[in-house]
Amino acid sequence: MPAMLAAQFMGLPLSQSPASQPSFRLGLRSSPAVRARSLAPRVAASAAAVSAKPAVEAPLAADRTVVRIGLPSKGRMAEQTLSLLKSCQLSVRQLNPRQYTADVPLIPNLEVWFQRPKDIVRKLQSGDLDLGIVGFDIVSEYGKGNEDLVVVHDALEFGHCRLSLAVRCYPSTFIGTSLTILNWIFISEAVNFCDQLGDKFLREKGFKHVRFLSADGALESYPPMGMADAIVDLVSSGTTLRENNLKEIEGGVVVESQATLVASRKSLHKRKGVLEITHELLERLEAHLRATAELMVTANMRGNSAEEVAERVLSQTSLCGLQGPTISPVYCRRDGKVDVEYYAINVVVPQKLLYKSIQQLRSIGGSGVLVTKLTYIFDEETPRWRNLLSELGL
Repeated sequence: MPAMLAAQFMGLPLSQSPASQPSFRLGLRSSPAVRARSLAPRVAASAAAVSAKPAVEAPLAADRTVVRIGLPSKGRMAEQTLSLLKSCQLSVRQLNPRQYTADVPLIPNLEVWFQRPKDIVRKLQSGDLDLGIVGFDIVSEYGKGNEDLVVVHDALEFGHCRLSLAVRCYPSTFIGTSLTILNWIFISEAVNFCDQLGDKFLREKGFKHVRFLSADGALESYPPMGMADAIVDLVSSGTTLRENNLKEIEGGVVVESQATLVASRKSLHKRKGVLEITHELLERLEAHLRATAELMVTANMRGNSAEEVAERVLSQTSLCGLQGPTISPVYCRRDGKVDVEYYAINVVVPQKLLYKSIQQLRSIGGSGVLVTKLTYIFDEETPRWRNLLSELGL
């Protein structure tokens, strides 16, 4: 598939004829591997097959005993992937930067292969890889609905972007016409990003007269040069669009995305060690990603008993913690005797509610407030693991 596609089309409400409508030309960019920013829809924690399309059977290499994971080889996606793994105490060791292989010392049976994102997906299907971290857009585009590809973790919290429709900033009179027609077609919904995305999506939304053209180079230049009236492109901050006098269409976001952990269903079922390593990866990823959004707050508070202090703490909406605050006596020596005058409060709070939590602590007599970053928060069992076992029928 070429790196970029363009289309010329007429958008027609069903009640109007082709002859009476303006012609639109659409530039459509597929996702280059170096821009794989992970189009994973933000859904509830789940492990799901990419689609219900029957899987193409690929032989499982019986002679391979190690488990293989594919990681992006270049670009920002590669850097963020390695950074996340390091934060989970899973540093990747690459002895020779020119080699495509590496290892993870803490998981001896795990072999790392640095690959282009699209090759990660292809090698998951062929059985040459068992696991991979890659953008969901690449999974959808190159997975072609293969049921063997299972999204184990759909929200790794990096590589956020959206596939979005953008048009040139024309004079206001023309903007109204363009938005009226284009908004009638493009609505905010998640769709699979695949080879026929542009053609399929446009036709489903009522564009019956579509002719795709080849497009090379930066799509942002096509509308200003008069070569296209609209483009579909991966957008992160939107700065490039604005600097090229383009604007996103309201309601024209095709899909939102981020990085994902993907696995081969056959490997999870049949290759020794894959399920166990997947479990460990999920545990570490879930615990770390959850912890990055929380802080531990500690304070001292005067009180006659732990129960009395607990009542005051639980009366504040931001101080309930994960299951509740931990309260313990602070011992001191007074008049030659060990006495308790203060109680220490430990509570986990969301980062975004930190200042509100400190204000509430102070309002009930808290002092000496300490704030600590968290590395992991382990649940009794990660929900994604339960969902994965259910997906696999285990």
